[in-house]
Amino acid sequence: MRRFRLALFTLFVAAALASPALAAGSNPGVSPDEAMRVLKAGNARYVEGKPQHPHQDRVRRALTAGQGQHPLAVVLTCSDSRVPAEIIFDQGIGDIFVVRVAGNVAATDEIGSMEYAVDHLAAPLVVVLGHTQCGAVTAVVDNAKLPPNIAKLVAPIKPAVDQARADNPDAAKDVVLRAAITDNVWQAIDDTLRQSPIIREKIKDNQVQVAGALYDLDSGQVQWLGPHPDQAKLIGAKKGPAAKSGKKGKKPKKSEE
Repeated sequence: MRRFRLALFTLFVAAALASPALAAGSNPGVSPDEAMRVLKAGNARYVEGKPQHPHQDRVRRALTAGQGQHPLAVVLTCSDSRVPAEIIFDQGIGDIFVVRVAGNVAATDEIGSMEYAVDHLAAPLVVVLGHTQCGAVTAVVDNAKLPPNIAKLVAPIKPAVDQARADNPDAAKDVVLRAAITDNVWQAIDDTLRQSPIIREKIKDNQVQVAGALYDLDSGQVQWLGPHPDQAKLIGAKKGPAAKSGKKGKKPKKSEE
């Protein structure tokens, strides 16, 4: 009986591998809008306590091992253990390409990883996901004394904190922190678009969308911020040093979807 079951499983996997419709992570033709719809629907299930845990079985594992990865999105998010991207978007193996680093900053390693996902793996959507109560942003707001390596890591956050303070003079710390967390999402997108000609060109060719988002640790809900308010200007920019916070001009409206 055991051999019979193994034979059946082997036949099933072989058939799945041969079927384009069931191929691992096969997302040819998936638009950025459709990719975002999938992530929004997954987060809604997670918030409602009705996750489906898709693509997490041994069949999916076998398919991705045999067919490779074709994620529908790349998510740059924080290393905070309370922000597991696959769980909060209710996705599985091969569905999203996750880049995690404290403070969801976009420096060389992170940008290079995102470029790999959109250029080599053809992911149509890039999400920069910040979150409430971010420790890295808090450290910068507090002007905390940090060990050298951590100080270098969070340095890209400082322009966002400066922007939040400028926009909220004399405000309480919690107000500045909330603003800085949002501004840090814009800063990471700003840094990415300024330093990645690959991603800029993908946006120009309508192959990729880049969107900001915020995750609420308490509710579990992802709040979608949309594209960078200065995206049109940024995708025309040449590679250069990170600018002061890219949040210039009118903020896009937040979506509760």
